[in-house]
Amino acid sequence: MALRIFETDPDAMPKGGFSDDTVGRFHSGRSVNGIPEALSEWKVSTGDPEVAAAIAQLMGGKPVETDAQSENFIEIFTDAKRVKVVLSGPDAISSDMKLWNGNVLIHHCDGVEFLSPETDRGKACGCPRLMEDRKAAAKAKRGPSPSISVLFRLAEDYDLGLFRFQTGSWKLAEVLHEIGNALDKVKGEAFAELALELVEYTTKKGRDVSYLKPTVKVLKSWSDAVAEPTPY
Repeated sequence: MALRIFETDPDAMPKGGFSDDTVGRFHSGRSVNGIPEALSEWKVSTGDPEVAAAIAQLMGGKPVETDAQSENFIEIFTDAKRVKVVLSGPDAISSDMKLWNGNVLIHHCDGVEFLSPETDRGKACGCPRLMEDRKAAAKAKRGPSPSISVLFRLAEDYDLGLFRFQTGSWKLAEVLHEIGNALDKVKGEAFAELALELVEYTTKKGRDVSYLKPTVKVLKSWSDAVAEPTPY
Protein backbone atom coordinates (compact mmCIF):
# COMPACT_ATOMS: atom_id res chain seq x y z
CA MET A 1 0.00 0.00 0.00
CA ALA A 2 1.38 3.41 -0.96
CA LEU A 3 1.64 6.26 1.51
CA ARG A 4 -1.10 8.86 1.09
CA ILE A 5 0.29 11.49 3.44
CA PHE A 6 0.42 14.15 0.73
CA GLU A 7 -3.29 13.89 -0.12
CA THR A 8 -4.10 15.94 2.96
CA ASP A 9 -1.12 18.31 2.60
CA PRO A 10 -0.05 18.44 -1.08
CA ASP A 11 2.13 21.52 -0.56
CA ALA A 12 4.41 19.46 1.70
CA MET A 13 5.39 17.15 -1.15
CA PRO A 14 9.09 17.58 -2.05
CA LYS A 15 9.44 19.45 -5.32
CA GLY A 16 12.93 18.30 -6.31
CA GLY A 17 13.91 15.19 -8.24
CA PHE A 18 11.90 12.73 -10.28
CA SER A 19 10.13 9.55 -9.29
CA ASP A 20 10.31 7.88 -12.70
CA ASP A 21 12.28 4.83 -13.80
CA THR A 22 14.95 6.62 -15.84
CA VAL A 23 18.41 5.06 -15.97
CA GLY A 24 20.21 8.33 -16.55
CA ARG A 25 20.08 11.96 -17.58
CA PHE A 26 21.48 13.98 -20.47
CA HIS A 27 22.97 17.41 -19.73
CA SER A 28 23.79 20.35 -21.99
CA GLY A 29 25.85 22.11 -19.32
CA ARG A 30 27.78 21.76 -16.11
CA SER A 31 28.75 23.86 -13.11
CA VAL A 32 32.38 24.94 -12.66
CA ASN A 33 33.06 26.49 -9.25
CA GLY A 34 29.38 27.34 -9.03
CA ILE A 35 29.32 29.02 -12.45
CA PRO A 36 27.12 27.46 -15.19
CA GLU A 37 29.00 26.44 -18.33
CA ALA A 38 27.45 25.31 -21.61
CA LEU A 39 28.77 22.15 -23.22
CA SER A 40 29.29 21.52 -26.94
CA GLU A 41 28.89 17.74 -26.49
CA TRP A 42 26.43 15.83 -24.35
CA LYS A 43 27.20 14.91 -20.77
CA VAL A 44 25.38 11.87 -19.44
CA SER A 45 24.98 10.97 -15.78
CA THR A 46 23.79 7.66 -14.34
CA GLY A 47 24.08 5.50 -11.24
CA ASP A 48 24.44 2.26 -13.17
CA PRO A 49 27.99 1.24 -14.22
CA GLU A 50 26.60 -0.93 -17.04
CA VAL A 51 24.62 1.99 -18.43
CA ALA A 52 27.69 4.22 -18.15
CA ALA A 53 29.79 1.68 -20.06
CA ALA A 54 27.14 1.42 -22.78
CA ILE A 55 26.99 5.21 -23.16
CA ALA A 56 30.78 5.42 -23.47
CA GLN A 57 30.70 2.67 -26.11
CA LEU A 58 28.01 4.44 -28.14
CA MET A 59 28.91 8.10 -27.66
CA GLY A 60 32.56 8.18 -26.60
CA GLY A 61 34.00 9.47 -23.36
CA LYS A 62 34.98 7.72 -20.15
CA PRO A 63 32.77 7.01 -17.11
CA VAL A 64 33.98 8.84 -14.00
CA GLU A 65 32.56 8.35 -10.51
CA THR A 66 31.97 11.65 -8.72
CA ASP A 67 31.23 12.56 -5.11
CA ALA A 68 27.77 13.83 -6.10
CA GLN A 69 25.05 13.04 -3.57
CA SER A 70 22.49 12.32 -6.28
CA GLU A 71 21.78 8.80 -7.51
CA ASN A 72 23.38 9.65 -10.86
CA PHE A 73 26.93 9.88 -9.54
CA ILE A 74 28.70 8.54 -12.65
CA GLU A 75 29.40 11.11 -15.37
CA ILE A 76 30.41 10.63 -18.99
CA PHE A 77 31.51 13.65 -21.02
CA THR A 78 30.78 12.21 -24.45
CA ASP A 79 32.09 13.12 -27.91
CA ALA A 80 28.57 13.36 -29.33
CA LYS A 81 26.75 16.54 -30.29
CA ARG A 82 23.84 14.59 -31.78
CA VAL A 83 22.14 11.39 -30.74
CA LYS A 84 19.31 9.46 -32.36
CA VAL A 85 16.48 8.79 -29.89
CA VAL A 86 13.03 7.24 -29.68
CA LEU A 87 10.15 9.29 -28.27
CA SER A 88 7.01 7.49 -27.12
CA GLY A 89 4.77 10.25 -28.49
CA PRO A 90 3.60 13.75 -27.55
CA ASP A 91 3.61 12.80 -23.85
CA ALA A 92 7.38 12.24 -24.02
CA ILE A 93 7.85 16.01 -23.77
CA SER A 94 6.36 17.95 -20.88
CA SER A 95 6.74 21.62 -20.07
CA ASP A 96 5.69 24.31 -17.64
CA MET A 97 7.07 27.52 -16.13
CA LYS A 98 8.87 27.60 -12.78
CA LEU A 99 10.61 30.10 -10.52
CA TRP A 100 12.74 28.72 -7.72
CA ASN A 101 14.16 30.30 -4.59
CA GLY A 102 16.89 27.83 -3.75
CA ASN A 103 15.08 24.49 -3.65
CA VAL A 104 11.68 26.08 -2.95
CA LEU A 105 9.27 26.43 -5.88
CA ILE A 106 7.68 29.87 -5.51
CA HIS A 107 5.91 30.21 -8.88
CA HIS A 108 4.52 27.39 -11.03
CA CYS A 109 2.36 28.08 -14.06
CA ASP A 110 1.74 27.27 -17.72
CA GLY A 111 2.41 30.85 -18.78
CA VAL A 112 -1.22 31.93 -18.32
CA GLU A 113 -2.59 30.13 -15.25
CA PHE A 114 -1.13 28.74 -12.04
CA LEU A 115 -0.54 24.98 -11.92
CA SER A 116 0.23 24.90 -8.20
CA PRO A 117 -0.43 25.18 -5.34
CA GLU A 118 -3.81 23.51 -5.67
CA THR A 119 -5.56 26.49 -4.07
CA ASP A 120 -4.37 28.74 -6.92
CA ARG A 121 -4.61 26.23 -9.78
CA GLY A 122 -6.47 27.72 -12.73
CA LYS A 123 -6.11 31.31 -11.56
CA ALA A 124 -4.32 33.89 -13.71
CA CYS A 125 -0.60 33.77 -12.93
CA GLY A 126 0.13 37.40 -13.83
CA CYS A 127 3.05 36.66 -16.15
CA PRO A 128 3.76 39.26 -18.87
CA ARG A 129 2.01 38.77 -22.20
CA LEU A 130 5.00 39.51 -24.43
CA MET A 131 7.83 36.99 -24.80
CA GLU A 132 10.56 39.61 -24.40
CA ASP A 133 8.98 40.77 -21.12
CA ARG A 134 8.78 37.17 -19.90
CA LYS A 135 12.47 36.67 -20.61
CA ALA A 136 13.39 39.94 -18.92
CA ALA A 137 11.40 39.01 -15.79
CA ALA A 138 13.02 35.56 -15.68
CA LYS A 139 16.51 37.03 -16.10
CA ALA A 140 15.83 39.39 -13.20
CA LYS A 141 14.56 36.47 -11.07
CA ARG A 142 11.12 38.10 -10.93
CA GLY A 143 9.36 35.61 -13.17
CA PRO A 144 9.46 31.92 -14.13
CA SER A 145 11.55 30.24 -16.81
CA PRO A 146 10.64 27.27 -19.01
CA SER A 147 11.01 23.85 -17.43
CA ILE A 148 11.09 21.30 -20.25
CA SER A 149 11.49 17.56 -19.80
CA VAL A 150 12.23 15.14 -22.64
CA LEU A 151 11.94 11.39 -21.98
CA PHE A 152 13.50 9.08 -24.55
CA ARG A 153 15.29 5.85 -25.37
CA LEU A 154 18.47 5.57 -27.40
CA ALA A 155 17.77 4.35 -30.92
CA GLU A 156 21.03 2.40 -30.99
CA ASP A 157 20.30 0.66 -27.67
CA TYR A 158 16.53 0.78 -27.18
CA ASP A 159 16.51 -1.69 -24.28
CA LEU A 160 19.09 0.22 -22.25
CA GLY A 161 16.23 2.14 -20.65
CA LEU A 162 14.66 5.58 -20.41
CA PHE A 163 16.74 8.75 -20.21
CA ARG A 164 15.68 12.28 -19.34
CA PHE A 165 16.88 15.64 -20.60
CA GLN A 166 15.77 18.63 -18.54
CA THR A 167 16.26 22.15 -19.86
CA GLY A 168 15.19 25.74 -19.35
CA SER A 169 15.96 26.72 -22.96
CA TRP A 170 13.75 29.53 -24.25
CA LYS A 171 14.72 28.60 -27.82
CA LEU A 172 13.38 25.08 -27.35
CA ALA A 173 10.28 26.44 -25.60
CA GLU A 174 9.53 28.59 -28.64
CA VAL A 175 9.27 25.56 -30.96
CA LEU A 176 7.62 23.01 -28.64
CA HIS A 177 4.33 23.41 -30.51
CA GLU A 178 6.05 22.43 -33.76
CA ILE A 179 7.62 19.36 -32.16
CA GLY A 180 4.26 18.42 -30.65
CA ASN A 181 2.58 18.70 -34.06
CA ALA A 182 5.25 16.48 -35.61
CA LEU A 183 4.80 13.86 -32.90
CA ASP A 184 1.02 13.95 -33.35
CA LYS A 185 1.46 13.17 -37.05
CA VAL A 186 3.65 10.15 -36.32
CA LYS A 187 0.93 8.59 -34.11
CA GLY A 188 3.13 6.30 -32.05
CA GLU A 189 6.80 5.99 -31.23
CA ALA A 190 8.92 8.49 -33.14
CA PHE A 191 12.49 8.31 -34.39
CA ALA A 192 14.11 11.66 -33.59
CA GLU A 193 17.40 13.50 -33.11
CA LEU A 194 18.41 15.23 -29.90
CA ALA A 195 21.23 17.68 -30.59
CA LEU A 196 23.32 20.55 -29.28
CA GLU A 197 23.38 23.11 -32.07
CA LEU A 198 25.81 26.00 -32.36
CA VAL A 199 24.18 29.31 -33.31
CA GLU A 200 26.37 32.14 -34.57
CA TYR A 201 25.43 35.57 -35.91
CA THR A 202 26.48 39.22 -35.93
CA THR A 203 24.18 41.85 -34.49
CA LYS A 204 23.28 45.08 -36.31
CA LYS A 205 25.82 46.83 -34.10
CA GLY A 206 28.56 44.47 -35.28
CA ARG A 207 28.79 42.31 -32.17
CA ASP A 208 29.49 38.62 -32.77
CA VAL A 209 27.18 36.34 -30.83
CA SER A 210 27.41 32.59 -30.42
CA TYR A 211 25.58 30.13 -28.18
CA LEU A 212 24.52 26.50 -28.03
CA LYS A 213 20.90 25.46 -28.05
CA PRO A 214 19.27 22.05 -27.56
CA THR A 215 17.10 20.87 -30.43
CA VAL A 216 14.65 18.02 -30.96
CA LYS A 217 13.96 17.01 -34.55
CA VAL A 218 11.29 14.41 -35.31
CA LEU A 219 12.46 12.38 -38.31
CA LYS A 220 9.88 9.63 -38.90
CA SER A 221 7.98 6.89 -37.12
CA TRP A 222 10.11 4.39 -35.18
CA SER A 223 8.45 1.48 -36.97
CA ASP A 224 9.50 2.96 -40.34
CA ALA A 225 13.04 3.52 -39.07
CA VAL A 226 13.59 -0.04 -37.86
CA ALA A 227 12.20 -1.41 -41.12
CA GLU A 228 15.07 0.23 -43.04
CA PRO A 229 18.41 -1.59 -43.59
CA THR A 230 20.44 1.14 -41.83
CA PRO A 231 18.01 3.19 -39.72
CA TYR A 232 20.62 5.14 -37.74
